[in-house]
Amino acid sequence: MSSTRLPTATPVETAADTGPPGWLRALGPRGRRAFAGAFGGYALDSYDYFTLPLSMVALAAYFGLDSGQTGLFTTVTLVVSAVGGALAGVLADRIGRVRALMITVITYAVFTVACGFAPTYEWLLVFRALQGLGFGGEWAVGAILVAEYASARHRGRTLGAVQSSWAVGWALAAIVYTLVFSLVGDDLAWRVMFWTGALPALLVIWMRRRVQDAPEAAAIRAKSPARGSFAEIFKPGLARTTLFAVLLSTGVQGGYYTLATWVPTYLKTERDLSVVGTGGYLTLLISGAFAGYLTGGHLTDRLGRRRNIWLFAVLSALCSLGYANIPNGADTLLLLLGFPLGFCMSAIFSGFGSFLSELYPTAVRGTGQGFTYNTGRAVGAVFPTTVGFLADSWGVGGALAFGAIGYGLAALALFGLPETRGRELA
Repeated sequence: MSSTRLPTATPVETAADTGPPGWLRALGPRGRRAFAGAFGGYALDSYDYFTLPLSMVALAAYFGLDSGQTGLFTTVTLVVSAVGGALAGVLADRIGRVRALMITVITYAVFTVACGFAPTYEWLLVFRALQGLGFGGEWAVGAILVAEYASARHRGRTLGAVQSSWAVGWALAAIVYTLVFSLVGDDLAWRVMFWTGALPALLVIWMRRRVQDAPEAAAIRAKSPARGSFAEIFKPGLARTTLFAVLLSTGVQGGYYTLATWVPTYLKTERDLSVVGTGGYLTLLISGAFAGYLTGGHLTDRLGRRRNIWLFAVLSALCSLGYANIPNGADTLLLLLGFPLGFCMSAIFSGFGSFLSELYPTAVRGTGQGFTYNTGRAVGAVFPTTVGFLADSWGVGGALAFGAIGYGLAALALFGLPETRGRELA
C-alpha cells in the first residue's frame, strides 16, 4: 500500500484541531457534511433495524410464531444484508460513496415500510429480507465516506462518533416503541412501528444537495482500472487480510446481534417487565452503548485498533455471561448491568470503521470493507437463530450466553491482522 498521504479538507493541522472537538473541526466543511450524512443514515438504519426486535413479542402473538421462527427474521435480514453490503461496496468504488449511500438508505426505508403492510408471516419474511439489502450497505459506505475525509490522527474517534449514531437510532426506536405500544393495540402497533421507517427519505433529499465524495480519493479511484473488483481483495497480499477480517466481523456481530435481538424478548418474557419497564431497562443499555461508541473511538486512536477490539471482546463476553445469569428477583442488578453490557458490546465496534478502511487501498476500499463486514454479518446471523432454537429448552436467558462464543472468535481473528493505527489512506 502506498504511503502517500491522502489530503483532507484541512491538510494543515493546527492547535485549534486538537482536544475533544478537534476531530470534527479537522474534517473541514465538506467533511462535516459527509459526517452528518453518514451519521444520520446510520442512525436511521439502526432505527429501522430495531423496529423488528422491539416488536418481536407482538409479531409472535399475531402470527402464532415459535422462538425459532422469530429468530429466523433476524437471520434472514442479516444474511441478505451480506449480499446488499457487498454490492454496495462495489457500487461505492464504481459510482462513488455518496450515490451508493443514498441507494442503500432508500432501499432499507422502502422495505421497512412494506413490512408494515405484510399480510402473512411469509410476506413479512420476504420484505424483511429485502430491507436487508439496504441495511447491509449503509454502514460500510458511510464509514468509508467519512474515513477518506478524516486525518490518520483523528480517524478512530471520528469513525467512533459515526458509529455512535447506532445508539441514537436505537434510542429513537425505543422511544417510539414505548409510545406506540402504550397508545395502540399490539395487533396494529407493530405495523405502525414499521410505517415510521419512512423517515430516512427526508435524509436522502438533503444528502443529494449537500454531500460530496472526498475529492482526492475520488480522483485516485477514477484512475484505477481495478476499482470495485471482488477478485482484487482475494489476490496475494490482500487474501489473508480478507479472510481474517471476515472472521473478526463474524465474531463481533454474532455476539452483538444475539444480544440486540433477544434482550427485549428476554426482558418481557422471562423477567416479566411491562412495555414501559422494558423501555426503562433498554434506556440504560442504550446509554451505555452511546458512551461505549464514543469512548471506544478515542481508545482505538490511543491503544491501537487491535488492542481496543481485543479488550472489549473479552469484556463483552464477560458481561453477556453475567447478564444472562442474573437470578430471578435481582431486577436492580439487571438494570445496573445493562450499562456496562451496552458499553462493552458497542465500544468494540468503534474501531471497525477505521480498521477496515485502513486495511484496503482506495480503489477497492468499498469492496473490501463491504464484503468483509457483511459476510461476517451473514455468518454471524446464525447466532440469533441458534439462540431462538435453544430458547425453547434453555430459556432465553440461558441461550443468550451463546453470544459469548462470538467474542472469542473475534479475539482469535486479531492474530491474523496487522495494526493500522496511523496509516494514511491513499
